Amino acid sequence: MEDDAPVIYGLEFQARALTPQTAETDAIRFLVGTQSLKYDNQIHIIDFDDENNIINKNVLLHQAGEIWHISASPADRGVLATCYNRTCCCLDSFVALGKSAAQLLTALATSSDSKVLTCAAVWRMPKELESGSHESPDDSSSTAQTLELLCHLDNTAHSNMACVVWEPMGDGKKIISLADNHILLWDLQESSSQAVLASSASLEGKGQLKFTSGRWSPHHNCTQVATANDTTLRGWDTRSMSQIYCIESAHGQLVRDLDFNPNKQYYLASCGDDCKVKFWDTRNVTEPVKTLEEHSHWVWNVRYNHSHDQLVLTGSSDSRVILSNMVSISSEPFGHLVDDDDISDQEDHRSEEKSKEPLQDNVIATYEEHEDSVYAVDWSSADPWLFASLSYDGRLVINRVPRALKYHILL
Repeated sequence: MEDDAPVIYGLEFQARALTPQTAETDAIRFLVGTQSLKYDNQIHIIDFDDENNIINKNVLLHQAGEIWHISASPADRGVLATCYNRTCCCLDSFVALGKSAAQLLTALATSSDSKVLTCAAVWRMPKELESGSHESPDDSSSTAQTLELLCHLDNTAHSNMACVVWEPMGDGKKIISLADNHILLWDLQESSSQAVLASSASLEGKGQLKFTSGRWSPHHNCTQVATANDTTLRGWDTRSMSQIYCIESAHGQLVRDLDFNPNKQYYLASCGDDCKVKFWDTRNVTEPVKTLEEHSHWVWNVRYNHSHDQLVLTGSSDSRVILSNMVSISSEPFGHLVDDDDISDQEDHRSEEKSKEPLQDNVIATYEEHEDSVYAVDWSSADPWLFASLSYDGRLVINRVPRALKYHILL
């Protein structure tokens, strides 16, 4: 098998929630959450054995409901948070009585006072699964294990949760959830078994104001969070929960996702239903510094590479994943420079002068292994040259940055 060839894994369930394991580890691990009305939902723990180019998986039951968003603790390898659908009111009694999925669906169809809420909770996986494993259990003899519920992020007063984001550099005790038009900052206490609402803020204005996504900045001592609602991007100071910048009409249609440049503290990427990816300098929000128009349908996800910020991943419901080289607005827009003292002759000097010209942005590769909408893409936390993408039909694809580009960046 070629070194750059993709590795494909089918979940046999619909899915749209993907996250890498972010706590310090040498293992290449992704967590995937499923969506099924007929069966118990699951979290698939995907460990990638890079040496042998194979995937190993373990399955955890997530009986709370369909998983719409998943995020891993940056400090504890065994802890994760999910946003999931829960049917409330009259159907709660059906759940309590242990009714079957078919009975629940019938009740949902005939009930007039039931509704579906999106809730959020923090969970712990079994101890033996916390570290990366290179051996999958024998499917014929093993049974799926269950998650341990640590705490709910109580949303009785705030309705539907859009996503949950952890403080990126912290001890895993601070977490933000976005619920309708509310941004909620939680403190996790007593081994994450209790969540205390520390502070909150809400969107003010006319119309149906509702958050769609958010990211916690790794810069500014982790005191800033960016959110998206409708076509607007906003920045928030977590110390006062006050708004610090606003980019109105950032996209022509709904903003789906955003991400911070890991190396440039004021740079932010966003994507949306206008098929565009835009890059912003939050010090001057009048217009984007760059715009990409490579996708032909809604762009659901944008992710900067954690180590090499010129590499940007996007996933779209055009079924494609695109890897772009945004070198002109990266932290190394001129490539790797050499001191003049190291240049031995005029020819090398001329070559070096040429390399100091800004490099051109371009699409590195377009990946077309998916046959359905790509709802999530993300980089491995353990290997900066490896990334995963997930489409709604449950196909997970693990790909690598092309070897030629990898060596060009390194050398």
